[in-house]
Amino acid sequence: MGCLMFDLLCCPVFLPDLNPKKAYEYKYVGVMTIGRDRPDLAESGVRIQCSLKITGVSDQTFLLQINDLTFDEFNGIPGKSSFVTSPKLTQRVAAELTQPVMFEYVRGQVGDLQAPVEVSHSVLNIVRGILGFLQVTVKTTQNIYELEELGIHGICQSNYAIEEDLNSKELHVTRIVDIKNCREKAAVYKGMALALENNDCKERGDNTVEIVQYKYNVRPTEDGGLITKVYAEENQLFSPFNVKGGNSKLLATQEVFLIGVTDSVGNVTPSPMQNRGNQIYKFGTELNQIPLQLNKNTDPMAKISELIEHIVAANIKQVDNSRTADILQLYQLLRLVTLDNMETLWNKYLGNSEHRRWLLDVIAEVSDARVIRFLINRFQRGDLSVNEATQAVLLTFNHLEANSETVEMCKEFLIMPFSRSSDLLWSTVLLSYGSVVYRYCGTVDPCPLIAVQPLLDLATDSLSRNDEADLIRSLKAIGNAGHLSSVKTIMKFLPGVSPTVVSVSTRAQRAAVQALRHLAVRDVHRVQEITLNLFMQRNLSSEVRMQACLILFDTKPPLALVSMIASFLLEESNLQVASFSYSLIHGLARSQTPDNHILSIACNVAIKILKPKLGHLSYHYSKALHFDWFNDDFLIGKSSDIYIFKNVNSYFPSTLISKWKAYFIGRILETIEVTAILTTSILTEKQNTIQGNYLCFYQLSEWQSLPEKQPLISAFARVFGQEVFHADLNKDVIQSVMQAISPKAGKESPVWNMIENIQNGVAWHWTKPYLIFETRYIRATMTGLPIEISKYYLSVTGSTVNAKSTISPPPTDNLGQLLNADILFETDGNVRSAKDLFVFHGINTDVVQSGAESISKCLLNIPWKFSIKMNVKSMKFQLDTPPWKTRTEILSLNYNVYAVSRNIEDPAEAKMTPMMGDHMEFEENPQTLKNTTGESDHLQTKICAKAPSYATAMCMEMEAERAHYLSEYPLYYVLGYTRCAFTLEPVERNKPIDKIQIEISNGPNKDTESVSQSMKIFLSQQMSKSLGSIPDPVLIMTALAVSGNDKPEGYETTVYLTQAAEKDEIQLLVSQIGEENNYMIFTIYICVYTFQMQLQWGAECQTYKINVEAETSHLPGSNPSVNATVNWEEVPEYMQEIGKRVGEYIPGVALLQRFSQTHEKNPEKQISALVTLATSESIDMRMEIPELTVYQKEIPLPFQFFPFESNQQDEGPSISSSVRLLEIQGKFAVQLHIYIFVCLV
Repeated sequence: MGCLMFDLLCCPVFLPDLNPKKAYEYKYVGVMTIGRDRPDLAESGVRIQCSLKITGVSDQTFLLQINDLTFDEFNGIPGKSSFVTSPKLTQRVAAELTQPVMFEYVRGQVGDLQAPVEVSHSVLNIVRGILGFLQVTVKTTQNIYELEELGIHGICQSNYAIEEDLNSKELHVTRIVDIKNCREKAAVYKGMALALENNDCKERGDNTVEIVQYKYNVRPTEDGGLITKVYAEENQLFSPFNVKGGNSKLLATQEVFLIGVTDSVGNVTPSPMQNRGNQIYKFGTELNQIPLQLNKNTDPMAKISELIEHIVAANIKQVDNSRTADILQLYQLLRLVTLDNMETLWNKYLGNSEHRRWLLDVIAEVSDARVIRFLINRFQRGDLSVNEATQAVLLTFNHLEANSETVEMCKEFLIMPFSRSSDLLWSTVLLSYGSVVYRYCGTVDPCPLIAVQPLLDLATDSLSRNDEADLIRSLKAIGNAGHLSSVKTIMKFLPGVSPTVVSVSTRAQRAAVQALRHLAVRDVHRVQEITLNLFMQRNLSSEVRMQACLILFDTKPPLALVSMIASFLLEESNLQVASFSYSLIHGLARSQTPDNHILSIACNVAIKILKPKLGHLSYHYSKALHFDWFNDDFLIGKSSDIYIFKNVNSYFPSTLISKWKAYFIGRILETIEVTAILTTSILTEKQNTIQGNYLCFYQLSEWQSLPEKQPLISAFARVFGQEVFHADLNKDVIQSVMQAISPKAGKESPVWNMIENIQNGVAWHWTKPYLIFETRYIRATMTGLPIEISKYYLSVTGSTVNAKSTISPPPTDNLGQLLNADILFETDGNVRSAKDLFVFHGINTDVVQSGAESISKCLLNIPWKFSIKMNVKSMKFQLDTPPWKTRTEILSLNYNVYAVSRNIEDPAEAKMTPMMGDHMEFEENPQTLKNTTGESDHLQTKICAKAPSYATAMCMEMEAERAHYLSEYPLYYVLGYTRCAFTLEPVERNKPIDKIQIEISNGPNKDTESVSQSMKIFLSQQMSKSLGSIPDPVLIMTALAVSGNDKPEGYETTVYLTQAAEKDEIQLLVSQIGEENNYMIFTIYICVYTFQMQLQWGAECQTYKINVEAETSHLPGSNPSVNATVNWEEVPEYMQEIGKRVGEYIPGVALLQRFSQTHEKNPEKQISALVTLATSESIDMRMEIPELTVYQKEIPLPFQFFPFESNQQDEGPSISSSVRLLEIQGKFAVQLHIYIFVCLV
C-alpha cells in the first residue's frame, strides 16, 4: 500500500482526465429491472444499449455523440423470457438521444451540460446517467477516504477505496454512494404533507433501502487516468412494512467498456446549444404523468369530452367499477390543458347537470393555479350553487399544490361576497385556506407572515364586531394553518398568558386552545409554556384546562415537566380536571407506539405518584381513554383516543372527542377526528344523579326554552389533522325542522312539496368520484430514468333512487291528514361504492413505464326494490319485495400484483403479467424451484347460508392463489391473486315464490291466526295459570313467502302483554307457519324489584329451556344489591360447545381484569352473579360458574348512583326515596334493574 501511495504522489497520471485532441469510443449497457428477485416470479424492466463517442471541443469541454441505440423491454419470468427490442420506441428516443451534447470535464468531475433546445428533460437525464461513469474522484494522498460530491442523485456522501493491480498497473476504484442522505437530493415527495414523519420508527427500520456502488478500472496514461471499464449497481428495496426479504426490488446496472482511443480529425463545430444545468437530475414531465397508464395525448380536449360522455353514460344507472382507468385518464388529461380549455369545457356542460357535476369533481384534481383561477371565475360569475361551491372548495383546496402563487390566489376567496352567502360555505373557505397555508409552510422556512395575515386580521375584526361565530371560525382556520406568527393572536384570547388578553366566552377560549395543536410540532417549548400556564389556572373553566392538558401532552413533555404536572394534580380540587388528567397519563403510560416511548416512561413515574389519590375516580368524572397497538417487526400500528369532558354539575358529557391515528412506513397519519360539543346551559343545573338526568330529557323536549343565539350542539370533523367541517345546531334549526314536520303544517312546508313530488314519481341520481389520496415518491437513478413509489386511492360512490307513492285520500289541508290515510310507497334503486387502491413501484416517464403494480378493487353494492303499505291510525304496515332472481354481489374484493410494461409508441402492446403466474406452469418444470423453499397454494371455497322458505341464500366466496416462501418472507402472503365476495343468490324451490311479504300489525292477523293450533293450546296452558284465557296479541310480525294462491310459508312473531297489580308479563312467540310443533316462546315477568325471563323452544316448547332471574334488595344496614341467576335444563349441543369454550376463557379474562378467583364446586347448569353497590361510584361483584368463582371489589361505574342514606343530609335523597320517585316516573326503577343486569352481568 505504501508503494501505491508513492506512485500516486509521484505520477499524477492516475487522475481521470480526457485529452481534447483525442476521440474516445465506449460501449454502454444500462439495465433496470423491478421484481422480487425470485426465479418463479415475474419481473419487468428496460435496457438501453448504445455506443458513445467523446471528442474534445476545448481543454475542458467535450462533445458526447450517442450512436447505435436500441431500447429493449422485459416482461416475464427470468430465465424464460428475454429482452425484446421496441423499434418504434427506439426510433422516438433516438431522435433526441443521438443529438450531440456538450459537457464540461475536469479531473474526474462532470460540470454543466449544453444541449439543443429540442432535447427534452427526460432524454437529457438519460445523458446525465450515461455521463455518470466519468464522475470519479481519485485522491493522491489517501487510498480510503470519503467526501461529498455532486452527481445525478444530488450532492451525496461518497466512500472510496483504491487498490492497484500490480500486473496490469491499473487502479481499481470502488465508490459507494449513500443516496439515502443527500443534500439537494434529486427526489420529490407529493401528497405526504399531512403525514408527520416518525423519526422513532425510522431509527428502528425503514421501508426503503437505497445504495449505489461503482467499480472503475483506471489506466495510467500521459494525459491522465483513462477509465477503461466501469460496472455500477444500484439497489432499492421497497416494502410497505419493515420486512427484510420478499421486498419489491429495483436493480439498476451500468456497464461501460472502452473500445478504443483515436486522434481527432479536424475541429468539432457543435450546433447551437443551451446550458441545461449540472449533473443533478432535473424533473420534468414525469411529475404530471400518472404511473398507472400511458396514453398518447395528441388532442386532449377531444379525448376529455369523449371520456366524460362515456363515464356519464356508464354510471347513469349505477356505478360502473370497470371505468376506473377512464377516470384516472381524465385526471391525467385535465392536468395538461390550459385555463381557457377548462372554461371551454365548463361552458359546454354548463346546462347539463350530470356532465357538469362530473367535470367539477374531476377538475379539482388539477391541483395547481389553473384550477384556483377556474374556481375564482365561477364564484365571480355566480355559476355555482352553494352546495356545489362548498364541495368544490373543499376538494380543490385540500388537494392543491401549495406554493406562494396558489396561496396568493386563494386569498381572493376570503374577500368575495359569494363566499359569505352561506355559513357552511364561509366556514369551508376559511378552514380550507388554513389547510393550504399549513402545507405551504411545510415547504418554506421561515414561512412568510403574509400567508396567514388575512386570518389574523379576520380574528381581530370579528372581536371588534362582537361576532363570536366568526371569531371561532377564524381561530379554527388559524389552527389549521399552524403558522408560528399566529401565537400572539391566539394568546390574546387565552386568559393569564398575555398582557393584552381580551374577555371572550368559554367557547372562544376552547377554540383558541385547539388552535395551538399544529404549533405543538413547530414550536414545542412555546406551546408547553402556554398550555401549562392555562392548566395551572384553577379559576378557569374545567373544559379549557382539560383542552390545555390535551395539547400539552401532544407536545411529548419530558420527565421533569410530567413530574411537575403530577405534583400539581396532587393538590387539585377540581375532580373533573384531576380525573381527566390522571386517565390521560394512565393511558399514555401503557402506550406501545414509538413516538410515545419516552413519554410513556415519564407517565409511568407519574402514575406511581398519583394512583393512591386519583386511581379510584369513576366514569362519573371526565376521562381520557387511550388504546394503541404497534408491531415492531412490521413497523405498523394504530391508536384511538376517546376524550370525555364533563361539567361539574351534569352527568351528560359536555364534549365527546373520538380520534384515530395510523402508523406506517415511518409516518404518523391522523386519519380522522370527530368532536361533538353540548354547549347549552340547560344541562348545567343540578343533575348529578340518574333521576336528575331523567328530568333533563324532559327539559330538552321543551326546545322553545333554548337560548336564541347559543347553539345547542356544535360538531366538527378533522381529516388528516385538518379541520374540514364545522356546524352548529341552534334553536332556529330545531324550530324550522319542527315546523316542517308538524301535523299542522300545510302547503308552505317543504315536506308537503316533497310528498307532492313523490306522488308524481321521482327519479334521483348522484355520483361522486373522489381521489382520496395520491402519494408519490420520485427520485433519480444512475441510468437517468426516474424510479417512483406511488399510491393512488380512488373512490366512486353513486346512488340511484326511483320512488312513487299513492295516498288515499290525499291530504288537502295539512300533514296530519296522512295519519288517517292509506299510503302505498314503491321504490327501487341501488347504492354502489367502488374503491380502488393502486401501488406502483417502477419506472415512470412520458414515453415508458415499467415496474410492479398492485391493484385492489373493492365494490359495495346495495340494491333494493320494495313497496310499503301503511295505515298509521290502524297501526298496520306491510312490506312487499320480490325474491332474488339473479346472483348479486353485495361486497367483493379483488387483489393481484402484476409486472407491467408500457410504452407510448405501442400502447396496444402493453403487458400486465401476474407476478405469480399460473402455478400449474411451475409444476411442469420443477427444476425452476430447485433449492428453494417455495410453495404454491390455490384455495377456492364457497359457503352459503340458505333460507329456502324465501328462495334466497347469502354466500361467501373466496379464492386465493399463492407462491410464497413462508419460512423466510411473510410478504409473500400478499403476493398473488385474491378474491373474496359476499353474494345474494336465488335458491331453487318446488314452488317459485312471487314475493316476500313482511307485515306488522297491533292486532290479530286474519291470514295466519289459525295456522298453529298446538301453539294456542300451549299458550292456553301457560296463561291459564295467571289469567285463565289467551289475551289478544299486542303486536304481530310475519315474514311470508307468497306463491300464487298457495298457502304462504314463513315465520310469525306474536307478542302478548298482560298487566297485573303485582307484575307485568310479556310473552313473545316465534313460530314457523305450517309447522305445528316448531316454535319458540320467550316470556318476561317484571315487577318493581324482580325481573324474570324464560326462554323455551323446540317441539311444543318442551325440548329446551333457559331461565334468567334478577332481584334487587336493600335491607336495613346493608348496601343495595342485584342478584342474577341463569340456569338451564337442556340446551342444544352447539350451545353447550360455545359455553364450554367461553368458560375456558373466563379465568384468563378475569385475571387480566384483576379479578380474584377460586376453583370450587358450584351448581351445574347455572351461572349466578351478585352485584353490590359499594359506594355511589363503584360496585362489588361476585360471579359463580360451575367449578369457578371470580370476584372483585370497588369496580368503577360509568355513572354516579343514588347517594346512601347515611349521607342523605349532605348529598340528597336516599335509595328508598329515589326508588319511590322513579316509580312515579313510569316505573323507571324496572328499567334500572334491567340496565344493571344487562350491563354488569
